[in-house]
Amino acid sequence: MSRDDRVLTTTRALSAFIAPFLLVAFVILYGFPGETARLWSWQIKSHMTSMLLASAYLGGCYFFLRVLLVERRWAEVRAGFVSVAVFATLLGIATVIHWDKFSHGKVAFWLWAGLYFTAPFLVVAAWLANQRYAAPPAQDAPRLGRVARGVVAGTGAVALATGLFLFLAPARAITVWPWPLTPLTSRVVGATFCLGCAGLAVLRDSRWETVRGMRRVQLVMFALILVAVVRARHELFTDRPLTWVMGVGFVLTFAGSAASALSRPGGLPTAVTPRHTS
Repeated sequence: MSRDDRVLTTTRALSAFIAPFLLVAFVILYGFPGETARLWSWQIKSHMTSMLLASAYLGGCYFFLRVLLVERRWAEVRAGFVSVAVFATLLGIATVIHWDKFSHGKVAFWLWAGLYFTAPFLVVAAWLANQRYAAPPAQDAPRLGRVARGVVAGTGAVALATGLFLFLAPARAITVWPWPLTPLTSRVVGATFCLGCAGLAVLRDSRWETVRGMRRVQLVMFALILVAVVRARHELFTDRPLTWVMGVGFVLTFAGSAASALSRPGGLPTAVTPRHTS
């Protein structure tokens, strides 16, 4: 077996299969957030929740299209497959827990259920198959410096902790969250935040290419989220501290993603001694 870090044809095929679903979901949830009772798997009363989920879908669509058409190295995309597996698994669990809240008579629901009952297994299988071809990093590969690595990992840890809080303690989350939630939408928003766990990949692999794709997806997602905040500003609870904390966090994350997208590997602080990681 040649460990040449290739992206397998089967991995690209899975990306081609998933991307159209994500694009259609984005159009529905972001373009028509007030029509979910008619167009979606269940009614999402909060426009902010609808558009947040839509932002994740378009970010995911962009990610999978790059896997299909652009990326040639597994190291650039493997962390994304891990976060997608976590996201899909949590949404599958949420579907089972809140089965009675869904509109079972709609085609949209059965597409949702079919996707989230199969995607976790398909994505994990693709990751395992492609990981067999993962190549060790070159000694001279550009790497993140200690500060940059800490920021990326720290942001990922905060996103994961927030997502787990929303998913595991929805009753508590509803009382402090910046916009209205239900137990179901709390878990859906929590799954969306857990996508940020991709940032934890730098704890094992500090190469620049580990975050190169991640920064682009973040830029897409957070640009859409900031527009969504403006569109759904009437839903925000301005008397809750978390509203302002999260607003600042969204802006800083977008700014950081934009700055990273404009930077070059050579312009980043790099580790003094390259480490051989897989």
